[in-house]
Amino acid sequence: MPFVEFMRSTAGRALRIVVGIALIVVAVVLGGVGGIVLGVIGGVFVLTGVINVCLLGPLFSVDLRGRPKTS
Repeated sequence: MPFVEFMRSTAGRALRIVVGIALIVVAVVLGGVGGIVLGVIGGVFVLTGVINVCLLGPLFSVDLRGRPKTS
């Protein structure tokens, strides 16, 4: 899957971290409940980028690290 291949690459990790930081900045500016929700989503993006996991991997039949599942 090209999407999973990209997300497990260094560029995909960097993109997740950058998008996560941007969401956190927007969350701080917005405030309120919407800001909290965006902040949590941004935090998840940063965390998954830092620890190098792709939460969408299982939806594409690969494990959280992007390796194909073994039967």
